[in-house]
Amino acid sequence: MASVISNAKAAAGMAPGDRSPASSFSFGIYIFFLIDFFLHLSARFPAYGVIRPTLVLVLIISLSLFLQRERFKGWTKDPIVYSLGVLLIYIIVSLPLVEWPGSVIKNNLGDFVKAVVFFYFTVLLVDTEKRLKILFFVFVLCQVLRVFEPLFLNLTEGYWGSSTHLGHGEFSQRLAGAPSDVINPNELGFVIVTAIPFLHYILWSWNLKARLLYIVILPPLMYALILTQSRGAFVALLVIGFFIFKESKRKMMLIVVTIAIAILGWQVMNDEQKDRYLSLVGKSETSNAASVDGRIQGMFREFSLGLERPIVGHGLGTTPEAKTHILGSRQASHNLYAELLIELGFVGAFIFISFLVKVYRRLVDSSKTILTSRGENNTFYMNLNKALIAVFWMYAAYSFNYWGLSQYYWYFFAGSVVVFYRMINLHEPSGLLQEESSRPANRFSNLVDVPQKR
Repeated sequence: MASVISNAKAAAGMAPGDRSPASSFSFGIYIFFLIDFFLHLSARFPAYGVIRPTLVLVLIISLSLFLQRERFKGWTKDPIVYSLGVLLIYIIVSLPLVEWPGSVIKNNLGDFVKAVVFFYFTVLLVDTEKRLKILFFVFVLCQVLRVFEPLFLNLTEGYWGSSTHLGHGEFSQRLAGAPSDVINPNELGFVIVTAIPFLHYILWSWNLKARLLYIVILPPLMYALILTQSRGAFVALLVIGFFIFKESKRKMMLIVVTIAIAILGWQVMNDEQKDRYLSLVGKSETSNAASVDGRIQGMFREFSLGLERPIVGHGLGTTPEAKTHILGSRQASHNLYAELLIELGFVGAFIFISFLVKVYRRLVDSSKTILTSRGENNTFYMNLNKALIAVFWMYAAYSFNYWGLSQYYWYFFAGSVVVFYRMINLHEPSGLLQEESSRPANRFSNLVDVPQKR
């Protein structure tokens, strides 16, 4: 494999040193940034939080990338990178035309920037297979820890973190993130269903020890999901389950296991939790049924609100503000697609959806490449690709119940897909020879010199 790559680079007139990754220091700081962000270290250690670590880490990584900029020439050629760049340009150009440009600059731009940097840092710094594995290991580990911490507190100290109103002055306790975390029950459910496909496809297909670890980790995650009473996360879990079932070669056994888990899960639920999930099919006997209807009606009201300024929208991050001024209620239905229309208008919404379409097309391209690949670690890439496809559709479904324009998850996911596709092509000898023989030398060739499809 090494000789094939060396010969291909020689044919293209490239020196062996041209294929140099970003500095280990930069990548290490980025990994720490992920840990700091997901585990909320500033909330756990107040003295550490005083220095505004997120901002400091972003600045350090950005400066480091700037100092290495010669290594990254040509990186914007990727269609996903290009598509997100178009979105950023649109947001800047349309700023004077939106309803509340002052609110965008003063209150909302910072959150959007903190979300988008996940994409760019991932694309630029995760440039080897080892770094790709470290990235997903740290990401999944952080999500699991975010679930296990509040679950442990619930079992040992009776911690819940949130509640929902049942009517007649009664409330039902719901599990939210740990005290140092900032996520509500629906967001904790989102964390759970994000981790499950990675755990399933990677651990279950690895070896016996990995399977045993998966069997140990999965039941607490499922129990925590029950305690969140998150109906959106439950629907997202069904999406994940569909893809696992579709890919399974032992469908009958999977059906039996699923039925057994469903029966066991139903047995451990209390009456309030059962009522909450029954409200999804109109069988609730409390205000849970009304909350489902209210969520759907709120969704339609938000889409109609987007038609108030259909071209360029009200401005980035102004959904609550627009709802307050026009609908008289600040509470949002947490729908990404309505949020896009409200904040960016039809033009911006189209650009963002096009960005997501390019991400999915890249996953499809990855599947085709893996099926014909003779590269090393083909099984790992195949299973990771399955996990990414399942997560994509889960995100797409969950976005009907969750905001996302200024949240990290789509940008981190898209950056991971860009890197994943590049790593696959680097491990495909025939594709590498064909592509490198026809391309000029590029210092960023380990991330750029792969087949690009728009």
